[in-house]
Amino acid sequence: METGAIQQAVEAALPDAKVYLEGEGCDFSAIVVSDAFLGLSTVKRQQAVLAAVAGWLATGELHAFSVKTYTLAEWESRQAAPGLVQIQL
Repeated sequence: METGAIQQAVEAALPDAKVYLEGEGCDFSAIVVSDAFLGLSTVKRQQAVLAAVAGWLATGELHAFSVKTYTLAEWESRQAAPGLVQIQL
């Protein structure tokens, strides 16, 4: 599985999203930042992202896919929090 394909699928489902992927083969983790998540529960946010890769999950081409989701304000707040080291992906 290619990271580019996963990123494109998530960005197509959530056009304003910033997608940060890590992993290889069939195991990936993603951080997805989008204001489309405003007002949505954590479960609804994750469902929106997982829907973009559902076909690959169904076939097993993508075996494990963990997702963390943030609105832009949540992400910026998290990045600015004292004591955290900011890592540019």
